[in-house]
Amino acid sequence: MDSQKGFEVFGLNKQMMDAIREIGWLEPSPVQSATIPLIRSGKDVLGIAQTGTGKSAAFLIPLIAKLHYPQGENTRAVVLAPTKELVAQLTLHFEALNRYVNLRGLCMVGGIGIQAQMAELKKGNDLVFATPGRFLEMYQMGEWKLKEIKTLVIDEADRMMDMGFMPQIRKILEIIPRKRQNMLFSATFPERVEILSAEFLEFPEKIEISPQATPAETISQQVYKTPNFQSKLNLLLFLLQKRKDEEAVLVFVKTKKHATEIGRFLQRKLETEVSFLHANKGTNSRSAAVEALHEGKTKVLVSTDVASRGLDVAQISLVVNFDMPIQYEDYVHRIGRTGRAMREGKAISFVNGPDELHLTRVEKLIRMKIPVITVPKNLISENTSFEEQQEMLRKLDNQRKKADPEFKGAFHEKKGVLAARKSDKRKPSRKTNSSPKAAPGKSGWAKRKPGK
Repeated sequence: MDSQKGFEVFGLNKQMMDAIREIGWLEPSPVQSATIPLIRSGKDVLGIAQTGTGKSAAFLIPLIAKLHYPQGENTRAVVLAPTKELVAQLTLHFEALNRYVNLRGLCMVGGIGIQAQMAELKKGNDLVFATPGRFLEMYQMGEWKLKEIKTLVIDEADRMMDMGFMPQIRKILEIIPRKRQNMLFSATFPERVEILSAEFLEFPEKIEISPQATPAETISQQVYKTPNFQSKLNLLLFLLQKRKDEEAVLVFVKTKKHATEIGRFLQRKLETEVSFLHANKGTNSRSAAVEALHEGKTKVLVSTDVASRGLDVAQISLVVNFDMPIQYEDYVHRIGRTGRAMREGKAISFVNGPDELHLTRVEKLIRMKIPVITVPKNLISENTSFEEQQEMLRKLDNQRKKADPEFKGAFHEKKGVLAARKSDKRKPSRKTNSSPKAAPGKSGWAKRKPGK
């Protein structure tokens, strides 16, 4: 291989190159080619790149090269990410790249004893991966020295802003040394991320590898119009029964209840191993579910959006949106769990009546029309429960209210029509003045006598 096309072009040391070869990477991705030289030269970097493009390695490779070898007792670099899963995923990437460098890295997230993490930190540390909340908790214990931090990375900045982490990030920026190299990475570049970048970065080099919020070209996308929950369940089971044994599938749902119930349903119906994941599960349980997917023990993972970012499992060949996301950028992050590292992947979305609006807006975001596939008739269920019908009507109602502020709602209109009909039935006839009045003490109108 021409050395000018491989990772050798970056001038990395032998330990780093050996780790990269063992991972199996032959050539850097576009975001890595553009970003690694800038970071190694000490510049602040703003990286905008979709999921699955290798942006984690784009900052981890030069960061490890910069730290070079274990040194001193105090932390020298910090990587912040918005969720436990993302922090854990970054730590796994770091461990693979750090195999022969032996830097001392620490994963700091909630749900794990803070005293135990502090004890690990005191043993000597080069690099910390943390959520903003746990970072501040550790700092407030008064035992963590931050004076030697020379590099700060904020990953998934758009998700950070969506989750309301701006106050915590500003606090962190106040307590760490001002003289440092900064990096900010995001899949999209909304206004809030632009504001953060202006506060955080100094004369940054902006790297934008692809148009914002576009899915990878290696992912084929399809939509199935499903009228109700039972039809979705029938179709999901049908698709999973057709999967190949070596392929993994990620199913996204909207609620913790759905994740649990659908996960348990599939555990009963499928011969393969099925796990489910949501925010209420303990840190150890969530880590175990992700690790089982990495190792190939679990072939189907049902999850809320806690797994929509950072999960990097090459074997995921199919992503199913059982429920469409309400945050439309999450669609790109969800389906980005497949088709990674230039592999082919498929993304399938189930869409009911209220989801039509969400689908339209997702298509506008990604600038493409997603093909609609006909659901086999034997999988369509005519049984839509009353509760599900009411829920869909309420969602459609809310959509119309947002589009038309004067619209009072279908339920309101129906109630008004019924009231008007009832009022009409109660009105007296005005054809003659001889109509007798109702008898005292009796309700309603007295009937006229025949022939009178």
